[in-house]
Amino acid sequence: MRGGVTAAGLASLVVAALFGGAMTLPVGASGPERPAGDYIVVLTDGIDASATASEHARLHGAKVGHVYRHALRGYSAHLSATAVARTAADRRVAAVQPDGIVTTTAQTVATGIDRVDAEASPTAGIDGVDTRVDVDVAVLDTGVDLRHPDLNVLRSRGRNCSTGRGIDDGNGHGTHVAGIIGAVDNNVGVVGVAPGARIWPIRVLDASGNGNVSDVICGIDYVTQHASKIEVANMSLGGVGADSTCGSNTDAYHEAICASVAAGVTYVVAAGNFGSDAGRIVPATYEEVITVSALADFDGQPGGTGGATCRFDVDDTLADFSNFGADIDLIAPGVCILSTWPGGGYNTISGTSMASPHVAGGAALYTATHPNASSAGVKAALQAAGTTDWNNADDPDGIKENLLNVAAF
Repeated sequence: MRGGVTAAGLASLVVAALFGGAMTLPVGASGPERPAGDYIVVLTDGIDASATASEHARLHGAKVGHVYRHALRGYSAHLSATAVARTAADRRVAAVQPDGIVTTTAQTVATGIDRVDAEASPTAGIDGVDTRVDVDVAVLDTGVDLRHPDLNVLRSRGRNCSTGRGIDDGNGHGTHVAGIIGAVDNNVGVVGVAPGARIWPIRVLDASGNGNVSDVICGIDYVTQHASKIEVANMSLGGVGADSTCGSNTDAYHEAICASVAAGVTYVVAAGNFGSDAGRIVPATYEEVITVSALADFDGQPGGTGGATCRFDVDDTLADFSNFGADIDLIAPGVCILSTWPGGGYNTISGTSMASPHVAGGAALYTATHPNASSAGVKAALQAAGTTDWNNADDPDGIKENLLNVAAF
């Protein structure tokens, strides 16, 4: 590690599955009507698909598309009604099947979104229709996939404070965080807590998830410059340090956050993944931020009956890797969280890095309808709306922090 901070979620990152492409419906499933005149011609075994397709093009006017040689023998083509009849009469043809449309399945409401009741939020309005929450959220991280179809990324508002030339995500962590906050409610992929929130991609960590405190301060400085537009900033990162007091000028990192909060930005940060007291982690220990620990939740429901999925833990308890202590302000889902991933895909990972953006999304929902709320006011509102419907029996500090719930926002 070349500097003093790291992506907090990476310390316990567990990759369970990489959904690199769109899922499809079987041909004939409900969806858009098939293209008129498009067919799939299936040939009998042993027939030369290329030669037969060429022959049918010459004799019947078939406009050949794909030629299939391995999974089956045949081809796709645009055929007139006469050509369909003539092709079907060929003894080498086993079937002439109408082409169909495939599309992505309905978007997944991930367990974390379900557990914080985001689908009940009137501001989130999660219904599969692309209505976007009018709010700006800065993601200080490894960058964000600038072209992900499920994210509303403001490419022109990005800033690179780390290595490399751009603000695109070379790691995955930042894109995952961004999706939890604001994946678009477009009936594709996943949906975020504050669907369609405008994401400002601010790269403060390199492709390995590491960075210097000076890089993070650069990001905070940029956020503060645009505090009139940015309501919320998420920092799923942390390093070893100690608390200080605003105005003491003993900690530049803390002073930068103090000034940014005073300018009107609400900061939400990860507690850290060391299974220890967050009081030894910055920025988690700073009073001015909202510090979030991670809940292990496998089914999106209370009750502790969910079975472990991508990693072993106990449902409805403090995640076994999560930091704890008096500095924790809220707890939120952070285990086996499905969200966006670079390349237009989706991935499941774990960490307090995943818990923090759930709360950042909640802060975004609140500030969207309370634009003049202070950071302290946002924190108080989130804490007041939270529930205690989780099991803290294994929480070393014995404090039962409120679990994020955004149903009322």
